[in-house]
Amino acid sequence: MVLRPLVLRANLPHVSATVSSHQKHSSESREVTSSLTQSKLSRRIGAIATMASVLLAGDAVFNKERANGFDFGYVVPDQTIEQAESGVRAHARDLLEVKPLLESESWKLAQKELRRSSSYLSQDFYTIINNRPGSQRPQLRQIYNKIFTNVSSLDYAARDRDEARVWECYNNIVIALDDMLSKI
Repeated sequence: MVLRPLVLRANLPHVSATVSSHQKHSSESREVTSSLTQSKLSRRIGAIATMASVLLAGDAVFNKERANGFDFGYVVPDQTIEQAESGVRAHARDLLEVKPLLESESWKLAQKELRRSSSYLSQDFYTIINNRPGSQRPQLRQIYNKIFTNVSSLDYAARDRDEARVWECYNNIVIALDDMLSKI
């Protein structure tokens, strides 16, 4: 009988020590496991972001011809006002030359030509706006907005083959271009 309490006492500290060390080990392993999971997740997200940026940058670098979308880049580097003004006149003429394509209902060709000429017109016109005195800029920006809102609407109308809307937008573009050319 005397041995029995000694055995219980001898095993008790050992058991409780094992349990307490096991609990500490368990909580430490949970923390390590969660930090490893988070670091794996962080690395995966980082890898995905890196791959996405490489793919997007590669597409932008290696794709010499733009998609058939609008490219409203703001200015051409090192462009003079004289170059911009002559460019605006030429690109406005090009934009108006979409009319025969619209009349023949060559919608896709009209859209491509519209997008090409409008992007160049946008760059040149924006250069002119930036080089004008501050008092003239708001009026020129309104004309700019009228032109390119109607260009976008014309593009959508041509895509939908909505003849009435196409001609309405085209006529609005002609009026806005006349207004623009009279102001510059």
